[in-house]
Amino acid sequence: MSLNSFVTDSGEEVARAQAFQAFAAGIPVTADMNPILLKPRGDMTSQIVFHGRPYRDVSARDYWQEFASTQGFEGVKESFKRLSGDYELIIIEGAGSPAEINLYDFDIANMRMADLADAQVLLVADIDRGGAFASIIGTLTLLRPEHKARVRGFILNKFRGETELLKPGLETVQKMTDLPVIGVLPYIEGMRLPNEDSVSLGNSKQKNGPVKIAVIRFPRISNFTDFEPLQAHPMVNLLFASSIEDLADVDMVILPGTKNTIRDLEWLRENGIDSSIEHLHSHRIPIVGICGGYQMLGRKILDEKGIESGSVERVDGLGLLDVDTDFDSYEKVTELVTAVPVGGGPILEKIRDEQLSGYEIHMGKTRVGAQAKPTFRIIRRLGSIVSDVDGAVDESGLVFGTYLHGIFDKPPLRETLVAYLASRKGLKTTPKRVSVEGEWNKSLERVVSAVERNLDVGSIIDLVGLKRSQ
Repeated sequence: MSLNSFVTDSGEEVARAQAFQAFAAGIPVTADMNPILLKPRGDMTSQIVFHGRPYRDVSARDYWQEFASTQGFEGVKESFKRLSGDYELIIIEGAGSPAEINLYDFDIANMRMADLADAQVLLVADIDRGGAFASIIGTLTLLRPEHKARVRGFILNKFRGETELLKPGLETVQKMTDLPVIGVLPYIEGMRLPNEDSVSLGNSKQKNGPVKIAVIRFPRISNFTDFEPLQAHPMVNLLFASSIEDLADVDMVILPGTKNTIRDLEWLRENGIDSSIEHLHSHRIPIVGICGGYQMLGRKILDEKGIESGSVERVDGLGLLDVDTDFDSYEKVTELVTAVPVGGGPILEKIRDEQLSGYEIHMGKTRVGAQAKPTFRIIRRLGSIVSDVDGAVDESGLVFGTYLHGIFDKPPLRETLVAYLASRKGLKTTPKRVSVEGEWNKSLERVVSAVERNLDVGSIIDLVGLKRSQ
């Protein structure tokens, strides 16, 4: 379950976490690595993305009782069979706890999947949250005997402190369970890896950079990993804003993606944030919308079939861009693209014709009126050469929207944007030409080093039946 998603080379939607794991393994991500993705839309309802494509919206009860154990698990079997034909080793990540006794009969992401794969199981406990030893013992106690027999050991993750102090606890766990602790992984500070879900936003640390950028924290915010490259920029103080007070003295506002554009637009108005945005716009503060945020910047949003909002809706947008959006189909655009900026103004004009890579994940079609111009020209979709337009920019060039995610991952737009905002305050910047992928690899090297130093990797290799390298 995640609202941070990614698009595969063949245009399938998967969770960002699974896409990143494939990146770390040096292999292409496919929908078979995430056959079921749940995207919460509010009101205890989620969209099922099944084998990379939108399937239908379901309540939590209907998901567990009608889909998961039947059609859902059959799809999981198909994915596992295909992956088994392509790879020698498959590492399966469970979801949550394998011992949720209220859901045990319906849970397909943990021990039922382990049964299907005839997998050896390692339990990983997050010791940073506390209660790790109790969690390990409690989990084993609640597992059914046949599932308990699959567990081969434990790993403690995110430990801060002196490992020697853990020894009495580790020894007690091993005596009580007759199973080994494979190792204790330390908490690694300063990691540059994409976050999995919005829970991590509560742990975001603000910097005192001179350029203050506010990202509106919608209740149903999605793909907020778009802004992690800005958050890491040494000149930027990026905050996730949920009140008008958070927008004081900002240099730029970004409206991010959302799983429910109309409901989050209502939330924006209920909290008076729409008026603050209009005030900032009148003072020539740049306003940028991505995906659902782009739709909000327009004049009208129509959902006359109740496709996104669940009921017939015709609402006014913020009116900062001359565009209208219509949710007329349950189909979703999911494509990897290459684009070049074609919009004018003090930001986009400076990188006109620079190639940017990104991906589209959205419902709804947006029509651009006469008072706006396209933001980007898409020159490649899923590897095929095209000539399409995307987004809209106003006459000033200080308000623009786009459906493209990931546009700050590469330097051109990110550095040009920061340089422009800094220049308005009389500051100069030194362009940071590092790609996000380069930063990820540096962090992954630290993970690899920590694993090699702190886990009994040899035992894990033996456990899965592989040969050790000489």
